[in-house]
Amino acid sequence: ADIPVIPDLEEVQEEDLAMQVAAPPSVQVNRVLTYHDLDKDLMKCAAFQTLDGEVDLKLLTKVLAPEHELREDDVSWDWDHLFTEVSSELVTEWDLGQSERED
Repeated sequence: ADIPVIPDLEEVQEEDLAMQVAAPPSVQVNRVLTYHDLDKDLMKCAAFQTLDGEVDLKLLTKVLAPEHELREDDVSWDWDHLFTEVSSELVTEWDLGQSERED
C-alpha cells in the first residue's frame, strides 16, 4: 500500500515553487568602528587588558604602534626591476664574502 507514486505533470505545475521567494533574514547592521575608536576603547576597557582572565596584556597595549606609524603608501612592483635589484644585492654580498675569505 506504501508504493511511491510518480506525480503527474499537472500536479507539479500547481505546486510551482520556483516563483516563490523566501523572505530575507533581518540582520541588525552596526556601525563599523575605526582604528581610532578601537584604540580609545582598548585603553579604556580593562576587559582588553587581560586574556582569559589570566594573561596580562597591559605591557603589550603600552608598546603597540599607533596606526599612523603602520600606514605605508602603496608601491607598485615591477618584476624585472625587483629581480635585478635583489640579484645585484646578492652578487654584492657574495663578492664581499669572497674578498673576506681571500684576506
